[in-house]
Amino acid sequence: MAAGVTKHGWFRRDGETITLSLHVQPGAKRSEIAGLHGEALKVKLAAPPVEGRANDALLEYITELFAVPLRNARLIQGARSRHKVVAVTGSRVAPESLLKAQ
Repeated sequence: MAAGVTKHGWFRRDGETITLSLHVQPGAKRSEIAGLHGEALKVKLAAPPVEGRANDALLEYITELFAVPLRNARLIQGARSRHKVVAVTGSRVAPESLLKAQ
């Protein structure tokens, strides 16, 4: 791994960028972090998996958690899958704190 890169199972930090490995469950009663699912952070979303709405809701939820504008998050992988990879830039929120907040 390059200098300045840290990897913790479900997330990786490389300078200003945090890359998250997520297991997403759309159609939940409310959006929330539901712990770990293997090597991914499980996220329940209160959005249906229809016409990309769950992906949009996921990015909105992640930017709320990381206190960054929507433009600072992007879906890298998994647009049509429950397993997704999302990159977030410019956040001062520690990814580990997402698990402690549940």
